[in-house]
Amino acid sequence: MTVLIDDPIWPAHGRLWAHLVSDSSLDELHAFARRNDLPPRSFDRDHYDVPEDALARLITAGAHHVSGKELVRRLIASGLRVTARDRRG
Repeated sequence: MTVLIDDPIWPAHGRLWAHLVSDSSLDELHAFARRNDLPPRSFDRDHYDVPEDALARLITAGAHHVSGKELVRRLIASGLRVTARDRRG
């Protein structure tokens, strides 16, 4: 399993946010998030939203820093991607 994190370019709530995903298992993604004190509320169906100030800490903990395009490509390839259609129900 590889946990991936992209660049914090998504503005919300007065800060920039990145995405944290797994390329193989939501269980392992959740375990990584718990080990690194990410709140459960930051999980959004197939990824965690993480603030810019957590980026270096998560990379040090083992997350692989990739581009946003690479993150999405690998999330889709994993079969874990939740599409916009799926989000609408």
